[in-house]
Amino acid sequence: MEPLIQAQGLTLRYGRKVALDDVSFSVPKGRVVGLLGHNGAGKTSLMRALVGQLGFEGQLTVLGLAPQRQRVQLLEQLSYIPDVAVLPRWARVEQLITLMSGLHPRFSADRARALIKRTSVSLSDKVKSLSKGMVVQVHLALMAAIDARLMVLDEPTLGLDVLSRKAFYEMLIEEWCDGERSVLISTHQVEEIEALLSDVLMLNEGKLVLAISLEEMDRRFVALSHDPAQADAMAAAHPLLRYRVQGGSAALFDGPPPDHVQALGQRVRPSLVDLFVALTRAPEMNRSQG
Repeated sequence: MEPLIQAQGLTLRYGRKVALDDVSFSVPKGRVVGLLGHNGAGKTSLMRALVGQLGFEGQLTVLGLAPQRQRVQLLEQLSYIPDVAVLPRWARVEQLITLMSGLHPRFSADRARALIKRTSVSLSDKVKSLSKGMVVQVHLALMAAIDARLMVLDEPTLGLDVLSRKAFYEMLIEEWCDGERSVLISTHQVEEIEALLSDVLMLNEGKLVLAISLEEMDRRFVALSHDPAQADAMAAAHPLLRYRVQGGSAALFDGPPPDHVQALGQRVRPSLVDLFVALTRAPEMNRSQG
């Protein structure tokens, strides 16, 4: 089946600055994809290209459509929450639902009201009386009430406390993900969303350094915990990263290291954070930590 997103040689420039550099990937249906990268890595530029806000070089289709040329049709089937949830402060929540009913042909007012009931927000509340976390949850409820095939979230929980972030992701997974739709999430809270993800895209200075499912990640990357006395032997095998773990040290490898190296430690599951650090930090920073 045709992927929901297909990018080939995607390049995006701001004058002389290259924000995305020859990026290629695809997202099939039914996936929850984490888009990871440091500030300035190109995450927001990629998301804005996906929703038709920015021009680019290369090839890009989203839901089988050209994002800029067919943007009206695209936005009928795509929900987008940028990094700042902006809702009119004067409006009551019920008025927002009425407004969305008139704006979007695939919006369900009944579904929006049902989702709002899962929050601590009342339909009679004015936006200006809501906390930032409540505003974000209202925004998600409105977007999730659209019968869309793809949701694009750019730092949706930025500035929220941990309980608000947990509530946001629970609503997202339980009420929107159904095995047919896909979600692309850009976030810095890698540890919090790792358990939700099926796939990950990592950007570093505009380049895509990893596009992989978490199942394949677990097979491909090997982490070995080891006694500090084995640090030199581990370093000699040229791991991607050496780091501290509880009770000792660990080394992360792309692929299985030689048998004699594996015998020096015990295999542990590398976290997504460890892998992110290994693939996106400057080479001169990747020195021995064990």
